[in-house]
Amino acid sequence: MREEMAQREEAELHRSHLKPRSPKGWGLLLALWYLAFYKPIITESHLRRKNIEFIFIRFSAWQYAGCDKLWAGLVTTLCDSIRHHFGALPLSVYHVMGTRPRFASGFSQKEWVLKKDACLKLWGMLFVLGVGLSILLVALLMPGIKDHHALKVVGSAITSLSGSSLVLGALSVLKNLLVSEKQKIERLTNSRKFASQLGFMDKVRSEVEVLVDFLSFMEIFERRRLRVVLEITSLDICYPEKVAGVLNAMNTLLSNANTPFIFILAVDPSIIIPCLEQTGCMKGLADNGYLYLNRTVTLPFSIPEMGSRSRLRCLEAAIQTREDLMYRIITSNVERRRAKCQGAPAVPSRREVDAEAVRCIHEAFRCLHDGADPLTRYLPTNGTHVRRIVNTIPITLRLLLHRAGTPGTLSPRAAAAWVVLADQWPCRLSWALQCLEDAWQSQPAPDFGSRSLWSIFQENVGELSALRQSLHNVLSLDGDPELFQTFLARDFPFTAREAHAFLGVTVNLDHSIRHKMGLLRSLDCLQKAAATPVSRSVQCPH
Repeated sequence: MREEMAQREEAELHRSHLKPRSPKGWGLLLALWYLAFYKPIITESHLRRKNIEFIFIRFSAWQYAGCDKLWAGLVTTLCDSIRHHFGALPLSVYHVMGTRPRFASGFSQKEWVLKKDACLKLWGMLFVLGVGLSILLVALLMPGIKDHHALKVVGSAITSLSGSSLVLGALSVLKNLLVSEKQKIERLTNSRKFASQLGFMDKVRSEVEVLVDFLSFMEIFERRRLRVVLEITSLDICYPEKVAGVLNAMNTLLSNANTPFIFILAVDPSIIIPCLEQTGCMKGLADNGYLYLNRTVTLPFSIPEMGSRSRLRCLEAAIQTREDLMYRIITSNVERRRAKCQGAPAVPSRREVDAEAVRCIHEAFRCLHDGADPLTRYLPTNGTHVRRIVNTIPITLRLLLHRAGTPGTLSPRAAAAWVVLADQWPCRLSWALQCLEDAWQSQPAPDFGSRSLWSIFQENVGELSALRQSLHNVLSLDGDPELFQTFLARDFPFTAREAHAFLGVTVNLDHSIRHKMGLLRSLDCLQKAAATPVSRSVQCPH
């Protein structure tokens, strides 16, 4: 993401010749000036900007697991990190004098409009203050007028009234400077009336809305897009109620259409889903945690099984921290392998790989848009699932290129079809892949790779039917079974070899489902073996 930031920044500078601003140093004074006297306007040129800055925030749920409301820890971490990134002073001034950005009327390119009412009020107060001070000085210093108490009273009153408005504004800024948003939310949660406080969520939501408006203001000031990336970890070692609370807080923060938040949820689904099913948040979803996650996550990324090269890299990283463990032997193997790699053909440059990836992605999306292509029949009607497919296809194609260098026999259309297959029938596809993996490990016939995935599924569908009670929640994720048959048997007859190649880059399929199926299948085999009668000569060889 940092590389993407740098590339976009360079491209935008080349296009517009405008350098981004920063609220640091002299930029801080400029930001305060705009906050006090100007209204931000969202123009067409601003919407066309492609440069972006990611603000990374790490949230470890385990650090807040002891508090009553874990989601409150998420919101306070968000508020505190944004305050730390931009500084306390700009955010405090925005609380008092800031204006929410509005869209430009027509094709105006002016990004800043003077606050005429604020300027008139300020100049009016300064004028009245000057008049009051003048009257007071005249009443105090001019001979012959010192004895007139009326002028002193009038001057003092005018000075006090005009000066008090300025002092109140300064005190408001000082209060927001000393009391952060994090402290406000913590004060609310520590209140004894927290459980019965009707307006608590509304107050938290208003604090978050102020942060969102402030980020929109800073986007226009800095001349680039801003996205807050929250990385949530260690959620799978918390209590079920805490897990549900954090996911609800995520949905609350993402409820607005133009919210600038991106959540990276790093969890183990095999642990999170039972936690969700134990809480009350599943009411109305048939107590199915898979459905809840499917409605929450817009880009699923199940990390594929680690390949041999990745395992060697992890091994090298571990060796570097333990030089006392057979260091000489292992490093000699590493050097030997590197020497072999030096004689390998030249690796294509990143620009060439990106160009090939863009070509494949465009070709895949052309197939999705082509009404004559059978693939369009299988696109879901649910908007969330469509976004998941659109988000996953580029990643799948880039992983294919990264692994093979070229797509080879796996066309972009086939990759798009595979993504749709994994999204629409995760249970049946997981079962077919598990049966394929088990057959592959048992040294199948040489022509096994040319067999169709549908024939493998048909051979083992009876076993899946026997396990339907244990896999009830997972089976409910699948779409129409007849369409699944048409998809694999007629329109996209993937072979075992193609499925095995796609398995390593399938990121929108929860691999914990397949692992659960493998465990159930092995237990079923053990039960069948235990029920099979064994001859006495085998039981007791003596």
